[in-house]
Formats: sequence, C-alpha cells, structure tokens
Amino acid sequence: MEESLKEKTAKGLFWGFTNNGVQQLIGVVFGIILGRLLSQADYGMMTMIAIFPLIAKELQNSGFTVALTNMKAPSHRDYNSVFWFNIIVGCALYVLLFFLSPLIAKFYHEPELTKLCRYAFLVIPLSALGTAQSAVLFKNLKVKQQAKAGMFSVLISSIIGATMAWLGCKYWSLATQSIVYIGLNTLMVWHYSPWRPTMELDFAPVKRMFPFSCKMLATNIAIHINNNVLNILLGRFFTKEVAGTYSQANTWSSKCAYLVQGMVQQVAQPILVGLNDERERQLMVLRKMMRFTAFITFPLMFGLALVAREFIVLAITEKWIESAKLMQYLCVSWSMVPLTVLLSNMIVSKGKSGTYFWSTVTLAVLQIALMVILSRYGIHTMVIGFVTLSCLWVLVWHHFTKRLTGYGIGMFLKDTLPFALIALGVMVVTHYLTSSIESLWILLISRIVIAAVLYFIVMKMAHAKILDECIQFLKKKI
Repeated sequence: MEESLKEKTAKGLFWGFTNNGVQQLIGVVFGIILGRLLSQADYGMMTMIAIFPLIAKELQNSGFTVALTNMKAPSHRDYNSVFWFNIIVGCALYVLLFFLSPLIAKFYHEPELTKLCRYAFLVIPLSALGTAQSAVLFKNLKVKQQAKAGMFSVLISSIIGATMAWLGCKYWSLATQSIVYIGLNTLMVWHYSPWRPTMELDFAPVKRMFPFSCKMLATNIAIHINNNVLNILLGRFFTKEVAGTYSQANTWSSKCAYLVQGMVQQVAQPILVGLNDERERQLMVLRKMMRFTAFITFPLMFGLALVAREFIVLAITEKWIESAKLMQYLCVSWSMVPLTVLLSNMIVSKGKSGTYFWSTVTLAVLQIALMVILSRYGIHTMVIGFVTLSCLWVLVWHHFTKRLTGYGIGMFLKDTLPFALIALGVMVVTHYLTSSIESLWILLISRIVIAAVLYFIVMKMAHAKILDECIQFLKKKI
C-alpha cells in the first residue's frame, strides 16, 4: 500500500509537472510573440473583463467537481446530474452576460468592450460541456490524460492567437486564443474520459451535493476576485494602458507559480482525501508535499524576480519596462500561492468547506477595501499592499490546517523557511556577483546559471533529502 501510494503520487506529480511545464513553456514563447505584437491597450481590454468568464465558470460548475472528488464512489447518476446542471446554467449565464455587456462597457468607459464581451464570453458554454468529464479524470488521478489535453490545447490555441495578432487583429486575437483553448480542451477531456452522459434529467444528486458545493462555489468566486482585484480596479480608476502594464507583470510572475501549483493541485486533494482515515500518515504526506513545493517554488520565484528587468526588456522590448518592477513585487506574493493551495486543499479534504469559504471571502473583502484605500497613492503602492496582505494570509490558512491536522507552526516553518532563506541568499549573492555586467543577454544568462548552480550546491551541502529523492525519481524515469 505504501509503495502504491508513493508511486501514484510521484507519477501524478511528474505528469502534473510535465503538463504545466510544457504549458508554461508554450506560454513563454507565445507570450513573447504576443507581447511584441500587441500594445498595453490591447492587453488592458482583455484584462478588464477577465473576471467575468471566471466567475461565470464557477457559477456553472458550482463547486461540484470538488464535491464529486470528496465522494468515495460517485455514481453515473451523480456525474450525469452535474453534467446537465452545468449545461443549463452555463448557457443561461452566457445569455445573461450577453445582455449585460453594454453595462460592463459603460463601467469601464470603453464602448468597444460590448462586442468583445459577447465574443469572449463564449468560453462559458464551451467549458460547461467538459466539467463532468474533467471531474472523472481528476477523481481517478488521470493526470497523464489531463496533461495531454492541456498541452495540445494550449499549443494550438497559442498558434492561432499569435497568427491573428500578426495579422493585426489586436485584442481579438487574445479573445480567440481563450475560446480555442477551452473548446479544444473540452474535446480532449471527452476523448480521454470513459464516462458519457445520458438523457436522464435528474437533479436530486445536485441538490444533495449543494450544501457542500455552494460553499466551494462562493469560495472559488472569492479566489478569482482576490486574484483579479487589481485588474478590476486599475481598469476603473486608471486607464486600459495601466491595466495592460499590470497584466503583463502578473502574467509573467504567475507562470512559475502556476507550474508548481498546477503540478501539486492535480494530486493533492485526491491523495489527502484517500488518507482521511489515517491521520498520522496524512500529516506525513502533507509535510512531504509542503517541502517539495517550497524546494521548487522559492528559487523559481525569487530567481524570476532577480532577472525581471533583463527578461522583460529582452523578451517583449522596453515598451513594457514599467511591468518589470511590478513583476518583482508580485513574485514575492506568487511564491506563497502554491503553499496556500496545499494548506487549503488539506482543509477541503477534511470536508471543511465552511472554513475554506470564510477565510477566502474575508481575504477578498480586505483586498478590495485595501486596494480602494491605496488607489489614491498609485499602482506601485497598491501592488505592495496587495502582496503584503497575500503573504500574511498564509498564516491564516496554516492556523486552520493546524486545528484540523496538528500541523504546528514549528513544523510549517521547518518545512518551508530553510528553502526560502537559502533561495533568497542565493539570489542576493548572484545579484552582487553579476552587478558589473553591462550586456543584458550575458547578465540574464549569467544570473540564471549562477543562481541554479549555487542553489544546487547549497542543497547538496545541506543534505536535502527532497533533492536526492527528485534526482532518484528522474533517473528512474530516464
């Protein structure tokens, strides 16, 4: 049993890493292309409306994916009920947002947003078609199949988006890229999922799951508000160019975090749910996942902050230089996100959706209030305030996890703080070693190589067990 669980987790992490690694790599390549072809205003137009399809998708899903995952053996009736509910709600939400599009355009004082909203929001009914199939793959740890679907979809959609941008389609290329990605991913999860819907419209299972799922629904909406609060407010209080500048900073700083977060998130909840009857073993698995996450996340995020200026200028030209400083701030915040995801997954696996809900909603309210207060002081002050609050809130998530599992603050710091301090120290040393280099290309490459080598050496000298296990696993895969 131990070996079976360990192998299952390792394979899940490997394919999660492969999936997110390839997607982020494709995102980097085409992000550079699009960043050179499009303007701050183009990105700002999409940034201002990004929150609406995200919220609509959560309303259509209504937290049922997590509810199905928490069930020991969901039946065909359960999946079928969720499938048809999502279809009906997804189509209804698109119709609602179609008629609300002029009001969204009026809120941002951008008349062109009306047509863009009605086109971009097509992702809502398209994603509704694949929710139940995705839940089947997620519940059964079919990470390899999810990886193939994601990698194929992001590659094709990125090619189409870049081609349209090259042809002068401006922000329409970004909207089309999103629609194609969702459409292809939906087709792929249908291909890989063995489950198929039937025409029995029975919503009793949905009604039974609703007390749990409605809290997950509200929580996920609050998460999207947390992640996009600056997108919403910058477009309202400033200009679409300012919103576009922040969008680029947030996009690039989030890529490394999403690489780790997506890898861990695809296996964390199913694994932790399966160990609910073994408290000590569950805590041991959580701590190991936490160490692995910290081992990967902190050097990636702090390293990205180190090379932010060189990367932005070389990759997407100096017209985006204002994004570089914001990117450095945001890297600090994003370094905490994968840890937060693990802690919150532990809370959800215990069935405590109410705790998850109130913690997330409280953060959302505080974020909005703080951003409105700081808006008079400019974008840099707003971002610093956003980052500070996000980092401090990790302690709130830990508090609730401790109450449920006994995961004390000493354990948490022991599992994470050494990796953070070592990564920070490596980046400081690398900065001073390379500060005299004038060529941006040489500076970028030198900082990446030196930081990677120094981090590896320090980890080896510290006899980090997680490093040895990663090396052994990779050798085995090769």
